[in-house]
Amino acid sequence: DSFDRGEDKMLVSARLEKKSPEEIAGYYTEAFMHDARMVNIRPAREYPRATAYIPQMIEIIAKLIERGHAYEVGGTVYFDIASFPAYGRLSRNTTDQLLSGTRGEVDPRKRHPGDFTLWKAAGEHRLQVWPSPWGPGFPGWHIECSAMSMSLLGDRFDIHTGGSDNVFPHHEAEIAQSEGVTGHQVVGCWVHGEHLMLSGTRMSKSAGNFFRITELVEQGFDPLAFRYLTLQAKYRTKLNFSPEAMSGADHALRQLRDRVAEWSAAPDGPRGDIDERFRAALADDLDLPGAMALVSELIRSDLAPGAKARLLIEWDRVLGLDLARAPEHGALPDGAAVLLTTRERARAAKDFATADRLRSELAAMGVAVTDTPDGQRWEVRRL
Repeated sequence: DSFDRGEDKMLVSARLEKKSPEEIAGYYTEAFMHDARMVNIRPAREYPRATAYIPQMIEIIAKLIERGHAYEVGGTVYFDIASFPAYGRLSRNTTDQLLSGTRGEVDPRKRHPGDFTLWKAAGEHRLQVWPSPWGPGFPGWHIECSAMSMSLLGDRFDIHTGGSDNVFPHHEAEIAQSEGVTGHQVVGCWVHGEHLMLSGTRMSKSAGNFFRITELVEQGFDPLAFRYLTLQAKYRTKLNFSPEAMSGADHALRQLRDRVAEWSAAPDGPRGDIDERFRAALADDLDLPGAMALVSELIRSDLAPGAKARLLIEWDRVLGLDLARAPEHGALPDGAAVLLTTRERARAAKDFATADRLRSELAAMGVAVTDTPDGQRWEVRRL
């Protein structure tokens, strides 16, 4: 395994591309930030880099040795999982069932195959090496997160997130490290998300089956259509990506914005209990598919159009779909929104004569209306 040889993916990439690890990290960090902005992910207060927390990692490792949770052999420090009876609690493993917390061949100097690396003695020609009480080396993959999280959030915080593949060994090891050094529970709740799939296979850079949001935009999709797509699945379930699903999400998002623009000038009215139900869905383990089902229910409901528009804009503070954005085909002229709402009601009442008359009035204002199975569609055209 590359870790046992003193390498990791970033260092391998740096060597192949003849760049420094900092250059590789900087490129992907900027790419992530750029795409995150495109899908309305709010920036975090901190974006810590592991290399800035080496002293804190060394301090934690030294305390773990002092408290009998870790041992050093030949310049490498391992966590002794037998010293932490709760190890395996998160992943529902027992000590006897656990495989090595590191990858590759098991170091015969370990007390137990599941003991994982806290500090690794540096091999020759390694790009990143730091001095330590145990000799030159570099931190294990798990100790970094204990050091960064407790440095920034303290030794008790509410929620820790990650992908489902982080449960074991990464988060299991992080619990052992953090609780081993503090003597108490550090994280109140662990939340793990599932993966985005492509043709039944998990998307990943290493597999080469991944895309960036910028690539979707180049194909003509609204970047927030991807966000709309992800809202259709529970965070704890896999989501399969396909061009067809993306096209459907893009179409649905544009329709939703059209409705908000159409209804925004209409009078407000009673809201019933749908807003309370929307909030309840969010409180129920972040049930976003349930919340999106209520969006569809709201659109089909008999609530006043103005009430629908205002609710959707309020809900968009969570959904993040820019529903108040003016449609790309142009903003409605004054008075057109009221006529569109009146026409929709006329069609629902099967008053087709009135609907046809209003279509003509709207056309004279430069608004072309088309009836579809999903309701009327409109587009602003130059007169």
